[in-house]
Amino acid sequence: MTDTAVYAAGAVVWRLVENKLRILVVHRTAYRDVTLPKGKVDPGEMLAETAAREVEEETGIRVALGAPVGVSKYHLPNGRQKIVHYWAAEATDIAIRASSFVPNKEIAAVEWVSAKKALGYLSYPVDIEILENFLKLVDDGVLSTFPIIALRHGKAVSRSDWDGPDASRPLSGRGKRQANAIVGPLQAFGVRKIISSPAVRCMKTVVPLSATLGRSIDRDDRLSQDAWEQGRADVRSLIGHRVRSGKATVLCSHGPVLPDVLSELALATGTLRGSYLGSASALEVGAFSVVHLSATNPGSGIVSIETHAPTV
Repeated sequence: MTDTAVYAAGAVVWRLVENKLRILVVHRTAYRDVTLPKGKVDPGEMLAETAAREVEEETGIRVALGAPVGVSKYHLPNGRQKIVHYWAAEATDIAIRASSFVPNKEIAAVEWVSAKKALGYLSYPVDIEILENFLKLVDDGVLSTFPIIALRHGKAVSRSDWDGPDASRPLSGRGKRQANAIVGPLQAFGVRKIISSPAVRCMKTVVPLSATLGRSIDRDDRLSQDAWEQGRADVRSLIGHRVRSGKATVLCSHGPVLPDVLSELALATGTLRGSYLGSASALEVGAFSVVHLSATNPGSGIVSIETHAPTV
């Protein structure tokens, strides 16, 4: 990220009403325009976290992010470039009923419209381009998705500074900060299931997420580095089960194991393997790759993959 650019994030929020697609647009009070919900990144936030927060702040609707649908870039009146990342995001009936939106000094109104109306209604060409990207997911029949997230544990105390078994190495101070930093973005993707290698550094990486969600961590030796090194890490059975479950899941594991995780995800979904899998699995400590799969037909292939890394 450059020092001069302004970063923001938002979403194309959608729902089905009697099997007809509806898009949520916002009418901004001060600008008197029609746009997609979005807003600037707060200090310390990761982009996905910003997108989910801004949608809720502007529309009152809490969403889980789906597949990414593009990045818009334009220049502000002061000459700085603004870069906005967008995701698709389904608004559930429960979330809509729970919304407490009232018109305010920023948002005068929110409105559900057809995709056709939205294309002619939005005030800015960059928003229309994002909506057109979104509609490609609709055309491909992969709008409804769920994520399986491959997470590399946070920074651990170095081997040279640790006398005990490798699996018992704890997180360093930086690793603990990373574990806290990823809670918001993992929440933004709607994570509900947490599975971890039994190694201390992996378990501790997802403890803050577990505490925030109020969900337990499933220890699974199939994700452990020890099992991988000994040739007994049955990643395939784990991935097959997770793909069939259709549930938003985070899998916390180790650098050497992650290529197998991504490779098995491709295999389980009938996706052609390529160099993109290597990029998605070559994660820094504390980083994660979100693999978006079709909720209606997981065997139709990986819809998209995106990678995120905490800045701490």
